Amino acid sequence: MEMAIWLTVVMGVVPLVLWLLWWWNNAWYWLVITTLRSSKRGTMLPPGHMGLPILGETLTFLWYFKFLRRPEDYITSKRQKYGDGIGMYKTHLFGRPSVIAFLPSTNKFVLRDNENFKYGWAMVELVGKTSLTGVHGKAHLRLRSFVSRSINQPNALRRIGLAVQPRMISALQSWTKCHNITFYDEMKKVTFENIGMYFASIESGPTLDNLNKYFAGMISGLRAYPLNIPGFTFHHALQCRRKIQAIFKEVLDERRNNYNGDDQPINDLMDGLMNLKDEEGNRLSDTEVLDNMTSILLGGYESIAVVTMWAVYYLAKYPEVLQKLRNENMALKKSKSEQLVTSDEILKLEYTIKVVDETIRLANIAGFLLRITTKDLEYKGYTIPKGWNMILWLRNVHIDPKNFDDPLCFNPDRWNGSMLPENFQAFGYGPRICAGNMVARLQVALFLHHLSTGYKWKLVNPDAKVKYLPHPKPEDGLQITIEKL
Repeated sequence: MEMAIWLTVVMGVVPLVLWLLWWWNNAWYWLVITTLRSSKRGTMLPPGHMGLPILGETLTFLWYFKFLRRPEDYITSKRQKYGDGIGMYKTHLFGRPSVIAFLPSTNKFVLRDNENFKYGWAMVELVGKTSLTGVHGKAHLRLRSFVSRSINQPNALRRIGLAVQPRMISALQSWTKCHNITFYDEMKKVTFENIGMYFASIESGPTLDNLNKYFAGMISGLRAYPLNIPGFTFHHALQCRRKIQAIFKEVLDERRNNYNGDDQPINDLMDGLMNLKDEEGNRLSDTEVLDNMTSILLGGYESIAVVTMWAVYYLAKYPEVLQKLRNENMALKKSKSEQLVTSDEILKLEYTIKVVDETIRLANIAGFLLRITTKDLEYKGYTIPKGWNMILWLRNVHIDPKNFDDPLCFNPDRWNGSMLPENFQAFGYGPRICAGNMVARLQVALFLHHLSTGYKWKLVNPDAKVKYLPHPKPEDGLQITIEKL
């Protein structure tokens, strides 16, 4: 009898507790927005579910990304349940209440508004409050203009294009001696050697090797749960950031000691940041120089290596695309007497650039972007509360059949026709679009030129599974066999 009573209690109480846990976040945030925060009657949060207390939908997110390895289904499941509606869903991710935007129009709405949606969350803590990512207004415009001139304008592209090729050529030659390589690891080394040189004039060696290791640790924290506690990924990322800045501080101090107060010749990005002045003639502080060095290198380092890796993967999978790419680049190579090509020449290769853009669309290194609201906002009758994360789901934009026919097929020819700019958001959109988008495209195109005209390769594990966190890459790091043509 007593056992039956306990069994009845358990069977009644446990479901009730689970039901309360499941709906607690929804009820709590509904209460906050409707009674404590809202200044207007009738406002409500976007559709969606806030998940469990504290954890929110983190477990659901990990289920789709790490276990099922079908990240697109995370949004698809919501679209099937709630419909497209206004293109936004409420949720609770990465330790904060959030709104996910997943349609081109809603992403565009957020990305064009630089005042009401600002960088927040872990991003600013990692890259620095005085970096290009963290500052706003005139400071942002001044820094962005300088960075764009330094790495993304025609003269800068010409200089960088010639500077990066010798290491690419040397690496390809050395890889054939090994025959079997893990492409992702090897490409990161080449990319980082180039970035280390033209950003800070740091030659290959122990210092650059340490920077490479620490940047890898920083990148792992960009999509990690933001807990600054020993043993957690985010804490490790912050430790790596401190070590990176300590290395750059040594370089900066050495230059300051040789600097008499006048403008010095600009040999790299660090020199340029040291010489940069505001409207009143004030230079950047050491903290501002270090924050911007760290954030700019972080932005370029991984993205170039990942996009190049996926280009090599897709070209191996689609031999007809590779042949068209090779024919175009062979024609350029035969027209030249020297080994290096110029940025002007490579950027005129229409099919090659289409291959690069199609790779960027599918690779989606930044599967989503993060912003934070600075005040309560209204959007089509719904409230987006102040202090909430805005998660802009770029991956959905790029693989939505409504935006691209047969979106998971690698098809560079889809870029032949006109395309709405808002349907391609790999570099962001609006006033904070990536300042290095052209130099990233250029470096990938240059590598494909030298690879396709001199080498052939095969995937060792063509059916390798893909890991999606912190960014998509084959589980084996893309092992290939490579040899000369």
